[in-house]
Amino acid sequence: MRRVNLYTAQPEYDPSDPAGYGNGLTRLGPSIGASKLGGSIYELPAGQSICPYHYEHGDEEWLIVLSGQPTIRHPAGEEQLKPGDTVCFPVGPEGAHKVTNKTRETVRVLMLSTMNLPAVAVYPDSEKIGVFTEGGMDDAIFRRGERVEYYDGEKLARSSRRPRAS
Repeated sequence: MRRVNLYTAQPEYDPSDPAGYGNGLTRLGPSIGASKLGGSIYELPAGQSICPYHYEHGDEEWLIVLSGQPTIRHPAGEEQLKPGDTVCFPVGPEGAHKVTNKTRETVRVLMLSTMNLPAVAVYPDSEKIGVFTEGGMDDAIFRRGERVEYYDGEKLARSSRRPRAS
């Protein structure tokens, strides 16, 4: 049996994360052989967030506070959680959320998620939509207002019908 300890796992930091989103991350799924359910431990220093305010189409997420007191922004406002608190972010706009550490103490949370692909995330504050695919080859993030018609850019066959003689 493969295992990871939620309290001793050492999250890795990505130096390319922008200011305000510098967090440590440990992805649990690959370490324990999971394929249907994802889990990540996030470590948030003071003033940092996990990701921008967003919601998912197709995936439910849970947040479990391991240590510290994160502030959760959600559609009805903001709430500060404490260790042991568990919340669900349902599919769709009612599940919109952002996790931020507004304290001086480091925060550690576990995020669990269904792992449906392709996945779609909507970022209401910046009017973006992200599409995420198996292997990442067709991943894309674009502005919500950049819509095109269904046949835009397609080479359309000329009609094989002859015009009627008048």
